[in-house]
Amino acid sequence: MAARWWLWCVSATVAVALLLVYGVPSASAQRKKEMVLSEKVSQLMEWTNKRPVIRMNGDKFRRLVKAPPRNYSVIVMFTALQLHRQCVVCKQADEEFQILANSWRYSSAFTNRIFFAMVDFDEGSDVFQMLNMNSAPTFINFPAKGKPKRGDTYELQVRGFSAEQIARWIADRTDVNIRVIRPPNYAGPLMLGFLLAVIGGLVYLRRSNMEFLFNKTGWAFAALCFVLAMTSGQMWNHIRGPPYAHKNPHTGHVHLVEAALVLVQVIISLESYYCVICLSLIS
Repeated sequence: MAARWWLWCVSATVAVALLLVYGVPSASAQRKKEMVLSEKVSQLMEWTNKRPVIRMNGDKFRRLVKAPPRNYSVIVMFTALQLHRQCVVCKQADEEFQILANSWRYSSAFTNRIFFAMVDFDEGSDVFQMLNMNSAPTFINFPAKGKPKRGDTYELQVRGFSAEQIARWIADRTDVNIRVIRPPNYAGPLMLGFLLAVIGGLVYLRRSNMEFLFNKTGWAFAALCFVLAMTSGQMWNHIRGPPYAHKNPHTGHVHLVEAALVLVQVIISLESYYCVICLSLIS
């Protein structure tokens, strides 16, 4: 009986010793992890309050986006905005990305669940090499847990780069819904007002003879123009915002028609003009 009691005491002592040795450091490590995470979130929130899209170099990207711990998602735009890169699409995509980030930053639903960042090739070429990335612009969602999956890379050539399309993709990947608010554009109302003024002036000058309103040829021409505009894909271009043409990021050559692009069903704005010309000739 004494031997059993002695054995039980030894086992209990060993268990308590193991708990003291491994339990305390574990709690300490957990506190350290929470402290590091809090510092990272605070830093990101501070930068976001100054600028909705955080500019990152290689060090910031590895520390805040790649390295754990992380309980937030980061939408990163990889781009090349320097003038000598001659990337027109990059500038257009950056404008849409800025609109989206501003819409999120100043919305009532803004939280620290998601942040927007960008890595320019001239400021973080090592990041491009690390991700084996050779084209820009590219949008990738780095989720709060785990590594990015295939769906976390935005299909720019298929969906276009409008802020609304990127917002839908973000909602699919993060369950965060962003209502895009664009800055007011007065060009449309001014042009509409000018057009109405011209039409009103013509009607006033021809008020004694209104037969032109019943001219079948004029109405037929206007209807044909509308049909050509709709069937050529102009409305799709307006909604999706595809590039005018494709530019090879390595050589700088502009491709209007390329077999590889046809296979993946990539749409460019220039195709709409092809359609208009062909349909006009047929008509």
